[in-house]
Amino acid sequence: MNKLEQLKKMTDVVADSGDIDSIVAYQPLDATTNPSLLLKAAHLARYDALIDDVCDWTLGQSTDRASRTALAADRFAVAVGNEILDIIPGRISTEVDARLSFDTGASIERARRLVTFYEEFGRGRERLLIKLASTWEGIEAARVLEADGIQCNLTLLFSDVQAVAAAEAGAFLISPFVGRILDWYRGKEPDRQFTAEDDPGVVSVRTIYRLFKNRGYPTVVMGASFRNAGEIEALAGCDRLTISPALLDELANSGGELPRQLSPDDAPPADPCRFTGEADFRLQMNANAMATEKLAEGIRGFVADQVRLEALLDARLEARQAA
Repeated sequence: MNKLEQLKKMTDVVADSGDIDSIVAYQPLDATTNPSLLLKAAHLARYDALIDDVCDWTLGQSTDRASRTALAADRFAVAVGNEILDIIPGRISTEVDARLSFDTGASIERARRLVTFYEEFGRGRERLLIKLASTWEGIEAARVLEADGIQCNLTLLFSDVQAVAAAEAGAFLISPFVGRILDWYRGKEPDRQFTAEDDPGVVSVRTIYRLFKNRGYPTVVMGASFRNAGEIEALAGCDRLTISPALLDELANSGGELPRQLSPDDAPPADPCRFTGEADFRLQMNANAMATEKLAEGIRGFVADQVRLEALLDARLEARQAA
């Protein structure tokens, strides 16, 4: 077996892509999208007809132009997700507008709108995950949504305190980022050569995984944001890993043995994370410069791509209306 086939024996593989063709090629269990991936998808010719359908539907709604573009972006995200659900057996993760990352109420409202759109396509909640940024407000939104039967994926997660807060809020799944953590440390130590074993992103996910198994948290740990196949191999055995098409291709074309690195029976970390509430959560985040900076940077990046996606859809809406 190649390394991708071996990985699938011990870890649920998720496609980190909005590209239907790549998802068909690698047959993952689940798939995830985000504003950046949806923006890329919107530029592909294969989505032209789908965008036209989204525009026609949106123009039939009574709303002002600014609200209209946000509505179209949500509808497009769900329309892409709906197509993906036709070809995967599991779940699609769809992200709430990152501009709402610090507004619990608005995040809940937007999440419910996404779910309603999926239900209009005939998709049940059991096949959906709503992605929220791992801010305090995003985690609290997940607490409410999970209680309402809407399962969540906490993304942009860079620290154990975010992970524990998400688990204690009852989140179905967390997405701790690996590559972006490595990026931060490379920026601080540009001459250091990191290996898979001392990669700080890998170490972070291993710590969170072992902590969760030791405490019996049912929350799924899904490593994300990989920079190289070595990081993926170092997390073989993690509950789930969401992987880009390029790295899926590299694994599919790699031979040799892939040993398991993580198991539910692994020893817990020596210094388990605790927090006592919102103030302590914010204090621990403030003490972690990497997590604070990468969370803020990630939100800014997703907001920028959301704005670009909405601009593209606005132009298509105007053209469609004029026609």
